[in-house]
Amino acid sequence: MDSALSGVERERERLPPIYTSSTPAVLGRGPKQPFPSLGTFISSLSQRRDAGGRGFAVGIGGTVTGSVGFRHTVRELPPICSDVRQKQRLSIDTLPPEVKAPFPCDPVIPLRTKTSREFQEDVDRAVQSGDWREVRDFYLTTFDSFIEINAAFKREANGLFNTIEDSGVNGKFVNTVYDSLLSTPQDIQKSVLKGIINSLLREWKGPRTKDDLRAYFVLIQNPQYSSTSTYVIFAHLLRQMAALSEADHHFLVHWFKRLSARRFRQLVERLLQFVSTRLLPAEPDELPPLAKYSWWIPSATKVLSLFNAANSISSPPIMPFTDFYNITLEHVDFMEDYRTWQNHGNSNRFSFCQFPFILSTVVKKAIIQKDSEQQMISQARLSLVSKVSRRQRVDMHLLFLNIKVRRAQLLSDSLDELMRKRCDLKKKLRVTFVGEAGLDMGGLTKEWFLLLVRQIFHTDYGMFSFMKDSRCHWFSSWKCDNYSEFQMVGTLMGLAVYNSIALDIHFPLYCYRKLLTPPTVPSDPNAYVGMATATLDDLQQVMPDLAHGLAELLSYEGNVEEDFYLTFQVFQEEMGVVKSYNLKPGGDKIPVTKQNRKEYVQLYIDFLLNKSIYKQFAAFYHGFHSVCASDALMLLRPEEVEMLVCGSPELDMTALQKAAQYEGYSKMDATVRCFWDVVLNFPLELQKKLLHFATGSDRVPVGGMADLNFKISKIDVPADWLPISHTCFNQICLPPYRTRKELKHKLTIAISNAEGFGLE
Repeated sequence: MDSALSGVERERERLPPIYTSSTPAVLGRGPKQPFPSLGTFISSLSQRRDAGGRGFAVGIGGTVTGSVGFRHTVRELPPICSDVRQKQRLSIDTLPPEVKAPFPCDPVIPLRTKTSREFQEDVDRAVQSGDWREVRDFYLTTFDSFIEINAAFKREANGLFNTIEDSGVNGKFVNTVYDSLLSTPQDIQKSVLKGIINSLLREWKGPRTKDDLRAYFVLIQNPQYSSTSTYVIFAHLLRQMAALSEADHHFLVHWFKRLSARRFRQLVERLLQFVSTRLLPAEPDELPPLAKYSWWIPSATKVLSLFNAANSISSPPIMPFTDFYNITLEHVDFMEDYRTWQNHGNSNRFSFCQFPFILSTVVKKAIIQKDSEQQMISQARLSLVSKVSRRQRVDMHLLFLNIKVRRAQLLSDSLDELMRKRCDLKKKLRVTFVGEAGLDMGGLTKEWFLLLVRQIFHTDYGMFSFMKDSRCHWFSSWKCDNYSEFQMVGTLMGLAVYNSIALDIHFPLYCYRKLLTPPTVPSDPNAYVGMATATLDDLQQVMPDLAHGLAELLSYEGNVEEDFYLTFQVFQEEMGVVKSYNLKPGGDKIPVTKQNRKEYVQLYIDFLLNKSIYKQFAAFYHGFHSVCASDALMLLRPEEVEMLVCGSPELDMTALQKAAQYEGYSKMDATVRCFWDVVLNFPLELQKKLLHFATGSDRVPVGGMADLNFKISKIDVPADWLPISHTCFNQICLPPYRTRKELKHKLTIAISNAEGFGLE
């Protein structure tokens, strides 16, 4: 494709730049651009008009910019609402007199009658005969302009198709043409690239029509963009798509949603690869200099966000949200990106944090950890300065949140300590068990969390109900004067995230959505928190049987009022006493009918998941955010908060074996080989006990088993000794057992009796 690319090099500077008032952050500063031409001026006016107050446009050199508002109000894309309408075309009367000129009428699209089957027959004949003239003519004509693209792929040449439901594109024909393209001779492939260059140059000026959107929709699917040699052309296509108005993006999102899952995934992976290669090219001279073409990454990320939006509004999602993560970003300075976002929010300074869907949970966890460390250091420094300024003796204990508890009174002691030391919550946690000789290097902290969670969520304690059908815990609705214990549970969960400890907690996903509603604590102390919009699917996570019953009520074809005999009053058992609640004023006198049953179901769901437990959850929310008050929480999805709190329940002992380190042993020693043979054949329950024995927790951290830094050390003691662990360092010390049977017996005893540090 050398000749095609040389044509690209000659033509790309002709593509008019996009202007803004600020330079892109993080990705370099480009040279000054020439003053725009008259046509570019008209185009920029149109873009400025479209961009005003409506989300993102493309800034200097293509940098994605925005006017969405403060960073606390925007987490991902602007909301895609059903009432968004296509923006009006730029009126000639709105232009300055010196640039007034009549816009040409929409061109009439020529009729093209070739079908997918006929085209495939042409390709088959060309393969057999070696005569590619007919196929070459088709490709030359089709990709020469947006009009010809529509002529070839639009189902009805001059049909309107101005709806989000139907792009009007013959998807089967597009797939056939692109599937055949990479197997055609090189000169045909080059001619397609040249045609796309001409199309982008020709269609740059003027407002966008739905036929333009269709052309972009077709061009983005070109498989040639998988090659870095085509990245210059691909980048210009992405820049134009990123610069479209919000209403045009709305159409594209819904059209993308209707692609096959395989095509959709291919496009997402192609965009992710484009960003990765631009960030870390294989060869230094493989791509144009980043400083001059800093708009590549913002443009690609913006277009990728359209695919993420399409995935989010699909039910079920087309692909897991984790497949949008770009692992390459784990190897760049994401803290610098985070600080840029903190300082500038969703403004005209690009940062990946504006598009958090692209950041993996590993990156987000690292951001939260580093943010937490900075807060810990700040708190410790304040305490130190305060002591020094008052000429008091400095005690190193003041640098930590020191929790001292008795095992027999674990819950009450922990509550007292956390309430008494509320000002120290953002210091590094250190736990001491009274009467035990352990120095907390991390292991005792893990054990404290484990034991405390086990007691708090016990059904006898009454704070949480265990829902047998969904196998999760939910907040008890009993009323009391003091909800401090719920606040302590929230604080405990916040401390776990803050100190990177995974907890064995089983809340439904909806609970984590409530925790992010809103993601930062409102400045108004009376503002409602945790009141996330609840649906029947959310109730299904907590009370599946009730959700099923309400779904049947909604679909019932008979006489709802006579057959169900319900009113807008519900009953709930609290501490053995059944109480009644009206879902709306006078609800006990309002029958549920076919006409109002949707309102009844929505009010009932909201009552169960929000209103009946509001005070309990509000205390829990404020406890969590008293520790985890960080802008980084705005980057997280509910699923990611759950992962940070609970880690992963999936134990992959093979991965642990691969990541294990050895001291005194090698991986080929007989004792080590016996150890892994035993462990890999343990049932899941014993594997969890082993993990708890070695690390103090049976949960896997976000980064997987490799993040545990698990070590097996040799200890020179008689073979009748049990294995020893150092949970602070995720280390097991194994005596040199002589047989597999002996090792299994000793290891099973050790991991089954692994609670407590020992008595003084």
